[in-house]
Amino acid sequence: MNFQKKRILITVKAYPNPSKKYGETVCCAGVDLGTGQWIRLYPIPYRNLDDVQKFKKYSIIDADCAQAPDDKRPESYKVRANSIKVVDWISTEKGKWDKRKSIVLQLPVKSLCQVYRDREEKDLSLGLIKPANISFEWVKQSKSDQQAREACYSQLSFFNKRKDAIEEIPFNFYYSFKCAIEDSCQGHKISIIDWEIGQAYRNWRYRYPKEEVLLEKIEQRWLEISDVTKKDVFFYVGNMKRFRNIFMVLGVFYPRKSSS
Repeated sequence: MNFQKKRILITVKAYPNPSKKYGETVCCAGVDLGTGQWIRLYPIPYRNLDDVQKFKKYSIIDADCAQAPDDKRPESYKVRANSIKVVDWISTEKGKWDKRKSIVLQLPVKSLCQVYRDREEKDLSLGLIKPANISFEWVKQSKSDQQAREACYSQLSFFNKRKDAIEEIPFNFYYSFKCAIEDSCQGHKISIIDWEIGQAYRNWRYRYPKEEVLLEKIEQRWLEISDVTKKDVFFYVGNMKRFRNIFMVLGVFYPRKSSS
């Protein structure tokens, strides 16, 4: 593979997922600052990275990347994990939302309807969309095959480190919405796989031991960040290699609306 160093603003980190082929991995995506285009980085053995390499969302990283030979989606790149270097992190303090916006909003803003059309025509698999009429719900999920899950974790992973299995979240979370810039949109309901919503479930249950209260708090938070009356809301969306027609919310971009 032809590896080249790229500088990337990370905008998406999915919740960790066990894989028979790669062990535990995280799918990350962001903006290639050299081209201004979407880029997907997979697999990232995130918990096996050195502490100085563990990037947050809106970190700027340098990494050696090469077009993925086994994934024909044009945004997909393999990354040498040991080449990852965190260069900077763009906070939201002191007006730095503007710095995030100056990079993120250079990406084309689409409807999810258009993202599906792009998938059919060009196999594009990532998008920045503008939603409206947003609602939130959760559904109890059936437990995965525990033996298969444990088999993934029993394998030696990157750098021959072993790790405790990361907890499986027992609920699927969804946004329902219409496309703000597509008059003929009939509406969509897609799952949310952002790292943050999984971590919220894991962390908040100690504060809210009653499950119904915990779920209400998660709903409240994810409706608050997607409140289009107060924020300029965009969803990062992407699909899976095996299921190209299924798109998911990978994260929410929600700067406050301009007062002008």
